[in-house]
Amino acid sequence: MLTAVAWPYANGPRHIGHVSGFGVPSDVFSRYMRMSGHRVLMVSGTDEHGTPISVQAEKEGLTERELADKYNRVIAEDLHGLGLSYDLFTRTTTGNHYKVVQDLFLALWNNGYVVPKTEMGAISPSTGRTLPDRYIEGTCPICGYDGARGDQCDNCGNQLDPIDLKNPRSRINGEVPKFVETEHLFLDLPQFIDALGGWLQTRTEWRPNVLKFSQNLIKDLRPRAITRDLDWGVPIPLDGWRDQPLKRFYVWFDAVIGYLSASVEWARRTGNDDAWKEFWTGDAQGYYFMGKDNIVFHSLIWPSLLLGQNGQGAKGGQPGAFGELNLPTEVVSSEFLTMSGSKFSTSRGTVIYVTDFLREFGPDALRYFISVAGPENQDTDFTWDEFVRRTNFELANEWGNLVNRSISMAHKNVGAIPTPGTRTDADHDLLTLSKQAFDVVGANLRRSRFKQAATEAMKVVGAANRYLSDQEPWKLKDDPARRDTVLHTALQVVQDANALLTPFLPHSAQKVHEALGGTGVWAAQPSINEVTDLDVPDRKYPVLTGDYAAEQAKWESTPIEVGRPLAKPAPLFAKLAPELAETGPEWAPIVTS
Repeated sequence: MLTAVAWPYANGPRHIGHVSGFGVPSDVFSRYMRMSGHRVLMVSGTDEHGTPISVQAEKEGLTERELADKYNRVIAEDLHGLGLSYDLFTRTTTGNHYKVVQDLFLALWNNGYVVPKTEMGAISPSTGRTLPDRYIEGTCPICGYDGARGDQCDNCGNQLDPIDLKNPRSRINGEVPKFVETEHLFLDLPQFIDALGGWLQTRTEWRPNVLKFSQNLIKDLRPRAITRDLDWGVPIPLDGWRDQPLKRFYVWFDAVIGYLSASVEWARRTGNDDAWKEFWTGDAQGYYFMGKDNIVFHSLIWPSLLLGQNGQGAKGGQPGAFGELNLPTEVVSSEFLTMSGSKFSTSRGTVIYVTDFLREFGPDALRYFISVAGPENQDTDFTWDEFVRRTNFELANEWGNLVNRSISMAHKNVGAIPTPGTRTDADHDLLTLSKQAFDVVGANLRRSRFKQAATEAMKVVGAANRYLSDQEPWKLKDDPARRDTVLHTALQVVQDANALLTPFLPHSAQKVHEALGGTGVWAAQPSINEVTDLDVPDRKYPVLTGDYAAEQAKWESTPIEVGRPLAKPAPLFAKLAPELAETGPEWAPIVTS
């Protein structure tokens, strides 16, 4: 299983809207797949090229590389804090990435899927700097939406060029861009229309919003520029282009190739340069996670690059340096997490940064909220009231209370996992429900239905709480055999529920494992390692990686060990103060409808 996670842009810290789209869903999926026995390669990194980096660097008085270094580290630390189990989280300014991008480009060029073309490019009249398409907005010429960008309209989804926009303006300073003639290299997307159409017809299990959106855009595909007039980016490996100081690959082109380059870098760092092929060829499956504004790049453009590299477009051709690569198995796109109906916005102050959230509430409460109440299939408003309710009533009152009272009673009365006696129908019914949940929850996780999966897991927790209330083991002092049977049944279901919830709550899952007397690593966590660039020895940078093969968590009901000593447990989740439900903590933005 390849888990390909969208690349966060390294021009600032990430907020909870970002990680609700690419971060938490991809990690829940990967952890489940590992627990189920699959070999998983989860890769991504920071996206560090393009004019937006140059603009932000200028604002902060830094060079582009200094800015990328700064936010690469900030973002890596946030994702580490969330417990996102990357096999490699790297960056796009590595020597390895440059080479993979150039090699894939040469395959496209040699197969005839890249063509030179002169177009009208936008520049800033005041600075003379190229304006990237996404930094130009105006009125869509197709649907009339006034907030369309220079590359596409988010309202109707159509691909655009900046010169198509009515009343275009720079998002940087509001000035009207100047259009000048310039030559660029274009990906000949129309050559892939038939192949894309046939492939999408086989993607019947995709989320309907992703599939329909992609199918509706195929007929309107046009050649798309893959180069830009700027000096911050991957050089173009062609005579007449490689020595031009202001010609580089367009940032979107090199960023999507990052999934492949990160896989290659991971393999090189393992000591087996070809290890990446296991996840990209043959029967391997690839799942791509991102927010809905990135669907077109992953469902149409990236598959086109792969088809062109493979020599499988209308012009045919031969596979390039990487052989025949697999197209995505599924593009798993989430909608937007909003506040008061609007997207999170740093410029408007409606933003909750991951760093602040983790410092205040820890990772698992946020992971759970995104999983069970996030924007899986539709835009979803984040409210402090809902976050406090979910944390207090579901995590603290339901799950935390079940863990605490089950282990506490066993510790007090036996001091260890008790020996069960003859079971009643009530005992068997709960144990059967718990075991069957692995199939039910697993089926939803395989389809990236995280809300339903978390809900089904919590049904087991609710049933176990009702069971304890009905059986009242605290009243069975005169019948220790029955008391121990009830407690053993409850503890078995706690262990089962902990496994079911591990993909969502890996940090607290480790605590529950230890509270049940377990030792060693239950749910492995990533680490931040400082590494040297494999091709540019004087550069160092942090990567996220981890040893996930050593973890004990398995997607199955495992019998608890009778006689294992138990200590008095600590609370699993602290209840949040009710007043937080009104406006959140002091540092949170106050947003009104």
